[in-house]
Amino acid sequence: MTEIYATIIFLIVLFGLLGSSVWVGLALMGVAWVGLELFTSRPAGDAMITTIWTGASSWTLTALPLFIWMGEILYRTRLSQDMFRGLAPWMRLLPGGLLHTNIAGCTIFAAVSGSSAATLTTVGKMSIPELRRRGYPEYMIIGTLAGAATLGLMIPPSLTLIVYGVTINESISKLFLAGVIPGLVLASLFMSYIVAWHFVRKSERPEADKAMGLGDMFRESRFLIPVLVLVFAVIGSMYFGWATATEAAAVGVIGALVLAASQRSLNLSTFYESLMGATRTSAMIALILMGAAFLSLAMGFTGIPRALASFIDGLGLSPIALIAMLTVFYIILGMFLDGISSVVLTMAIVEPMIRQAGIDVIWFGIFIVIVVEMAQVTPPIGFNLFVLQGMTSHEISYIAKTAIPMVLLMVLMVIILVTWPELATWLPDNMRATPG
Repeated sequence: MTEIYATIIFLIVLFGLLGSSVWVGLALMGVAWVGLELFTSRPAGDAMITTIWTGASSWTLTALPLFIWMGEILYRTRLSQDMFRGLAPWMRLLPGGLLHTNIAGCTIFAAVSGSSAATLTTVGKMSIPELRRRGYPEYMIIGTLAGAATLGLMIPPSLTLIVYGVTINESISKLFLAGVIPGLVLASLFMSYIVAWHFVRKSERPEADKAMGLGDMFRESRFLIPVLVLVFAVIGSMYFGWATATEAAAVGVIGALVLAASQRSLNLSTFYESLMGATRTSAMIALILMGAAFLSLAMGFTGIPRALASFIDGLGLSPIALIAMLTVFYIILGMFLDGISSVVLTMAIVEPMIRQAGIDVIWFGIFIVIVVEMAQVTPPIGFNLFVLQGMTSHEISYIAKTAIPMVLLMVLMVIILVTWPELATWLPDNMRATPG
């Protein structure tokens, strides 16, 4: 009965703080403080100091600001223009034409960024005007970009996977490996949607571009070489066991600086802006993780996770039924919180549940990223929707409507992942990955 009272008070305090516009990290700390003071005998101040320092000083967490900084540097280069130029000759050959550059561009940039917003902004600032100029339907341009940008959360290096791994103390490299195949499958589903549009809505097709010779196509492809080399340096070093996630992130920062310098995009101003942008984002995420660590400790002392895990176990739910329930839960939660907040806010309760049900934590990390991806494009707090609104001046309702097919494809991806869990577990089980 104490656990029920504690849960009710936790929820009242949490939603009260969030509703009053308190930062998520501070709201989590506030809830934890109230829980320790009301339901335990442990001094809340001493517990908070120890837990916050431990949560913020994790060596694994150092990969986070480095990957964010790498994305910030690349955002300020000509990477998006070069990607579009290198991809366009090949994408125009597919049914659906250059709309595929949204998917392919986001997939490639996701492999050097890790942030959905950075992927969306970098690819969108080039693809939107180019696709408009060629006469592609606005709803397809916006919808495919909104959905494809969420691949920044799935394809490594993923900030959400780093946060998940730190929260449950799991190998970041293994999680990165697990995200590769599901990320490519999801990108394929998005491209299949474009192919279906091409054949179903024939009247909306723009005029075909002029044919290009094979030699010219290969010459244009040279613009993809720098980013592909960077992808291999960062991701390949982890896949082949040459580097940890943190070391690979350091390699990525150096590679991004070299790429920016080679494009003459690196000067004192862009260096300072990228550094400060990475600092602000990293500090925000670190504060959320500190609050989540303190909340996990408080919940452990109150016994809520154990009680909830026992309750779920008593229901006799199969793992698939539990996953279905959690899918609905995270979709609803994602309508109001960003992805990282959703992960750290719930892991203290959800982790014991999935371990009790015998669900692989690596597989669950990929599952949770997919459902969190939906949160990026579902109103009222879909972050990608707001970014696209700023880039296109469309109403949120219009952008959300264009993204509905992509959300449905993500739901289909969850079903595929449940049906074939090997999509997420095969690479971690069969390739070398250094821990951390």
